Amino acid sequence: MIQRLLPFLTLIALFVGLSIASPHFLTSTNLSSVVRQTAVINIMALGMTLIIIGGGIDLSVGSILAMGGLIGSMAMEKGVPIVPAIFVGILTGLLCGFLNGLMTTRLRINPFIVTLGTLGIYRGVALMISNGLPVHSLPPAFSYLGEGTIAGIPFVWFLLVVCAVAVHILLEHTKHGRFVFAIGSNPEAALYAGISTSFHTITVYTVGGALTGLAGMIEASRLMTGQPTAGQGYELQAIAAVVIGGGSLRGGEGTVIGTLVGAFIMGLLANGSDLLGISPYLQQAIIGAVIILAVAVDELRKRRLG
Repeated sequence: MIQRLLPFLTLIALFVGLSIASPHFLTSTNLSSVVRQTAVINIMALGMTLIIIGGGIDLSVGSILAMGGLIGSMAMEKGVPIVPAIFVGILTGLLCGFLNGLMTTRLRINPFIVTLGTLGIYRGVALMISNGLPVHSLPPAFSYLGEGTIAGIPFVWFLLVVCAVAVHILLEHTKHGRFVFAIGSNPEAALYAGISTSFHTITVYTVGGALTGLAGMIEASRLMTGQPTAGQGYELQAIAAVVIGGGSLRGGEGTVIGTLVGAFIMGLLANGSDLLGISPYLQQAIIGAVIILAVAVDELRKRRLG
């Protein structure tokens, strides 16, 4: 029980500690900035939650984010209206995720290897179609997606809530969600029980890709550029958010709330490091160490239960 509460207690301790350590932390400007900065990783991590619960992993999400943001931005540059262009970015991510799931199931290759390969493929395609150059000619109104507010609350917060509720319902209140947990816990038993493991595996990668495409459009909106190099290293943060929040890399475990808490823990660490003048290089080392620690705790818990 204490291990389940540990992420929540860590988030509270971080929040209180940073409130004391920096007078700038509790300002509305800074808190809005934290929400905006973590929204991209949060939305990506929701998709990663589905994939990891199903017993998979996706190392290509950073490249998918770049593809979605770039192609959506290129659509706007060609004159496509903002809302349809956003859906172009989401569909780009959806297609990339679908291909990941298809190759994993049809070729029967470990998802680590498949997505390690597509990490390079999608990034290379993004660089080729853009000639390595960012897309700058975006309509000013597009900035609302990443920087707009409703009643003083960042618009991306509402998007995040909608995505989180949708993924929670999918996992906890549908047959598909129950099947994903079953596949992640024991794929052979799920197959013998009559569950279409291939279909549900492809589905989680597809949904994860669509969410990453949306995150790519939010990133492009915040920067007001479509960057073919965007999202480098984001896969590490998305996986870390799931693991810190109680998800298991063995599959079959994870929650939406836990993932959101994990992502906000990393967001507060990054924000607090900036406020306190701590090197961003150290932040990367901390994230890596936290992943190892979280997995080690999960392994110890499983051995005790086993």
